[in-house]
Amino acid sequence: MKKAIAIRLINSRSLFLGLLIFTLGIQQVSAQILGSRTRSSALPETSFSYSDPKEYTIADIQVTGSQFYDGTSMINISGLQVGDVIKVPGDAIASAIRKIMNQGILDEVLIYATKAEEGKIWLTIELKERPRLFSIQYTGIRKGEQEALNEKMKTYKGKIITETLRKNLELTIRKYYQEKGRLNAKTKSTIKTDSIRGNNAILQVVVDKGEKVKVNKIILNGVDEKYRSLVLRKIKNTKQMRFGRIFKPSKFVPKKWDEDKEKLLAAMNKLGYRDFQLKSDSIGNFNKESINLVLNIVQGAKYYYRNIRFEGNYIYPDSVLRDVLGVKKGDVYNTEELDKKMNSNPGEDLSSVYMDNGYLYYRAEPVETAIEGDSIDLTIRISEGKQATINKVTLNGNTKTSDHVVMREIRTLPGQKFNKSAIIRTVRELSTIGYFNPEKISPNPIPRPDGTVDIEYNVEEKPSDQIELSGGWGGYIGFVGTLGIVFNNFSAKNIFNTKSYHPLPAGDGQKLAVRFQANGASFQNYSLTFTEPWLGGKKPNSLSISLNSSISYPYKFRQSGYNSYGAGGLGGSYGGYGGYGGYGSGYGGYGGLGGYNSFSVPDSLVDAHFNVTSLSISLGKRLKWPDDYFSLSHSLSFSRFDVDRYYTWAYPQGISTSVTFMTNLSRNSIDNPTFPRSGSSFSLSGSLTPPFSLLGLNKDNLLIEYHKWMMDASWFSPLVGKFILHTRAHLGFLGSYGGKETTRFERFDLGGSGMVQGFSFNRDIVGLRGYKDRVIGPSGSYGNGGVAYNKFVMEVRYPVSLNPSATIFLLGFAEGGNNFSSLSEYSPFNLYKAAGFGARIFMPAFGMIGIDYGMGFDKPRPGDSDFGRQAFTFSIGQQLR
Repeated sequence: MKKAIAIRLINSRSLFLGLLIFTLGIQQVSAQILGSRTRSSALPETSFSYSDPKEYTIADIQVTGSQFYDGTSMINISGLQVGDVIKVPGDAIASAIRKIMNQGILDEVLIYATKAEEGKIWLTIELKERPRLFSIQYTGIRKGEQEALNEKMKTYKGKIITETLRKNLELTIRKYYQEKGRLNAKTKSTIKTDSIRGNNAILQVVVDKGEKVKVNKIILNGVDEKYRSLVLRKIKNTKQMRFGRIFKPSKFVPKKWDEDKEKLLAAMNKLGYRDFQLKSDSIGNFNKESINLVLNIVQGAKYYYRNIRFEGNYIYPDSVLRDVLGVKKGDVYNTEELDKKMNSNPGEDLSSVYMDNGYLYYRAEPVETAIEGDSIDLTIRISEGKQATINKVTLNGNTKTSDHVVMREIRTLPGQKFNKSAIIRTVRELSTIGYFNPEKISPNPIPRPDGTVDIEYNVEEKPSDQIELSGGWGGYIGFVGTLGIVFNNFSAKNIFNTKSYHPLPAGDGQKLAVRFQANGASFQNYSLTFTEPWLGGKKPNSLSISLNSSISYPYKFRQSGYNSYGAGGLGGSYGGYGGYGGYGSGYGGYGGLGGYNSFSVPDSLVDAHFNVTSLSISLGKRLKWPDDYFSLSHSLSFSRFDVDRYYTWAYPQGISTSVTFMTNLSRNSIDNPTFPRSGSSFSLSGSLTPPFSLLGLNKDNLLIEYHKWMMDASWFSPLVGKFILHTRAHLGFLGSYGGKETTRFERFDLGGSGMVQGFSFNRDIVGLRGYKDRVIGPSGSYGNGGVAYNKFVMEVRYPVSLNPSATIFLLGFAEGGNNFSSLSEYSPFNLYKAAGFGARIFMPAFGMIGIDYGMGFDKPRPGDSDFGRQAFTFSIGQQLR
């Protein structure tokens, strides 16, 4: 075992020390002996003198200790090559070590001579590699926090552990907690070598999160005392400590504070403080748990508009533009609001006046021409440009829907003048047909050198067909399941084209729906509906055909049960009904309904049933007056009712027939069918049967007569941020001809989720959350139903995700409604009230899924243990009303 002559560098300080020793004039230094090493061959001890360096030719260079790096690459980085003549001792070796260490991937570099003779030297570069980061172990934090931090640390995994990496990693951890209000978070990391995984290592991090820092006080310098409360109100997210504060805690979050400063500046500018500035801000410790925030502000004066002039306008006079702009002398100076009035309110802003009339190249710039005291004169300089005509319209992205289906919804056609509002309306129409992702519809006007313009509409198809798997739990009905398939983009003309089946022909915008509802053997409902929205293909005239059949066998009973029923007397119960099946107890007071003793077939099981078959044909068209958001539809329906021993006090027995004409006037300007943010929907309908009795044609009362009027209105309005206010009103009235008793069909049942329409026995089921299904009415859910109802709803909605594959939003609601047995009892403000919250998720394959928790404030059934109230309402496949 021999000792080798070596030159070693661990870090830059070692090199600096070596150079320092050399400059101090040490005349004779033996080569450093770096401990005993085992070599493949013995090497005699050799000495080098700094006062008498000798030249050697490099005979060979070897690299040892490298597991992950190429030895040849390290030699190239060092700058040493076989055949080079170097001085030993000299700068060449020190420079080589420095070059390798500068790569930042090694802990230690050792260059030593294994042999030196006859002017030649054999060198070995020995490397000690730095470990790579395999994983991070945390101490002092919860599992959920560890997962969140690991997500942020993904980019560090596999990298070489350097001091810089450790510092950056610890800084990331501290920032994570600082963003959560823990300004005093501390970290300390150590490296643990993982011998099993070679050169990998685990970084162990001890985290001291510290307490959340609260804001003791926000100090405003430079603000008049009377405006301090105003400024503090405009700081929305960062609040100073105050007793009783609940909704806006006083914790300090740096990111929120930065947002607040930007929003404060914008808010004060909107209030007319044009010169408002935030010169600087600082943070001062108040105690260990709280801080003071200091804002140094230049408040400035509050400004108002004085004179407003227009320049460059030749098409429209100043008076017209001033009316459109809507800014008057004495109004608060607000540049943000001015921009909206000029450019950001389609159909009503200044740009729409020009761009809706073809002036695509219109430009307007507001210029402050005079500032005197608190008044500002404004000149709006306009460049009108030339009118542009649409050259061509192209579509991109409609991979499934046929071009003609999209083109018939487009309001900008070749040869027309360019129209900004028409483009915006086209985007709305393409959103509402339901075939495209509303967030990805983008129009792109492309000006041409000849003064015309091409318009390109880019769309992205989304799944529009639905597999309806819905379920509802409705009072005494129990669970009612629905299985349906709805093809919203069907193509009837390709039915016989086998190549177009995917799984059915699609792309022509027609709708085909097949639905089946059932509650075991007691109830089944089948329906088939086909809709053509553009009958003939040239005008938006719709045709809809619907066929429906329901079969209901709610119970069986024994004939002998009627004999005992007749003897029940007033104050008896359903117990005397014998084999009524599930309804045989608990409902006193009906025993006096005798008169069925005439049945003489003893002990035989008889079905009570309620069967309905109906056919409906509807024609509709879009209107152009009062505006083209209106539509009008007419329908004619034929229904046959077969009722046998089913709730004889509630429905006429035997076979009844209904021939009904219905007309509906509606207006819909909602911007998005899945999650509307603006617009409204209004519907007024009337359903009438012929007055058979007045014509002497209904002596046996087998022809159903009524007139029915319904009104539904819905409004959507933006509130603050992403919050949307949704308000609704619903009213319905049912009447008869000539003072005749109002039919038991077509009545209203109120309460619950509004589900199981197919099991409604030809009634309108209206939801009211917080109460049981169909419990609100003249006689509760088992009674005669109402002939007049109203319902009012207010919801505040917040979107969680607007992804078209899964749109999710939360809501809070307050609503009230009532159901009346006669028009004389109708009182619109006598309401059963409820409030609560819920969530909705819309998936294209299944439709809207909803769950609500509602608290009913009134007692529609005081005799029941739950007073007729029910907390949760749930539905799949339909949007709750």
